[in-house]
Amino acid sequence: MSGCHGPQMKMDPALHQDKKPSWIKVRLPNNPAFWSTKSLITDLKLVTVCEEAQCPNRWECWGQGTATFMIAGEKCTRACGFCAVKTAKPDALEADEPVRVAEATRRMKLRHVVITAVARDDLRDGGAEHFQQTIEAVRAVNPGIVIEVLVPDFNDRDWALQLVMDARPHIFNHNLETVERLTPLVRSRAKYDRSLAVLKKAKAMVNGKVATKSGIMLGLGERRDEVLRAMDDLLEADVTVLTMGQYLRPTPRHLPVVEYLEPAVFDELKQIALDKGFRHVASGPLVRSSYHAADFRPELDIMDEIDRAVPARGLDLQPEDLPIPAASPALVRSGFAVHKATP
Repeated sequence: MSGCHGPQMKMDPALHQDKKPSWIKVRLPNNPAFWSTKSLITDLKLVTVCEEAQCPNRWECWGQGTATFMIAGEKCTRACGFCAVKTAKPDALEADEPVRVAEATRRMKLRHVVITAVARDDLRDGGAEHFQQTIEAVRAVNPGIVIEVLVPDFNDRDWALQLVMDARPHIFNHNLETVERLTPLVRSRAKYDRSLAVLKKAKAMVNGKVATKSGIMLGLGERRDEVLRAMDDLLEADVTVLTMGQYLRPTPRHLPVVEYLEPAVFDELKQIALDKGFRHVASGPLVRSSYHAADFRPELDIMDEIDRAVPARGLDLQPEDLPIPAASPALVRSGFAVHKATP
């Protein structure tokens, strides 16, 4: 694998539909909160998947003061044909990154956070312990927050997956990305059945007390019957939350967009998924895994079970103990300033 050349083209580039339809629109920033969020992320030296994956919704989400934090660096060990995140030899993990993420959630007063990561196949645990530490740090600094993780497959190592589940996230997300037939073309090293197994095992590890979530990209040449089969497979793996969005080609080196699906098709697929039994479905051309993530809240029994299970496991941290920069003057003016916890 070479990190300098990006993903290898595995589909005929002549299939690409270059002209974007009118419904693929990106909102540019017009909210001061966008710049405040950007400044805060810079202050704390954090990486977001919003920027690294060129998410089309980053203007909207940052304008609302939300972001999806990407831990374990910005260099991925895999070279998936759809993904804009760079492929290269990763850097060493940063020991203080979990508390920096935690501090960001506190300054932003988030009630729902999404934490994701690059694939770290260079690490024995695939970065699972780093996820565990980040979840625990966020919960310690920001009690009551809903914690959602979007994880790689950890090469299906159960003990690594158990590290993440021991930290008790409220929502466990692992994306199927595409239908079974296209998986070898679209996903580097990943396997369709492995992803389904990871989702099912994650839920079983906590006796069902977690909401499981997955996402599918459309427009890569999949057939309708294959999409419906993927829905059934996810339900069989006990997944209750589904996202579906349009694949958008990051660069000419990436996979072609074979088709732009009309919004009405996404609406129809959403209704089909709900009728099949998914509890919550987000479906639309610009939908991504973390788009409006806070619109879904886990069942109360999940929330209550986790509240009972984790109090003794949290880190004993106070905001003044965190080895991170103070908020910049711009953040103070915007209302994202640090406030000390009440003793």
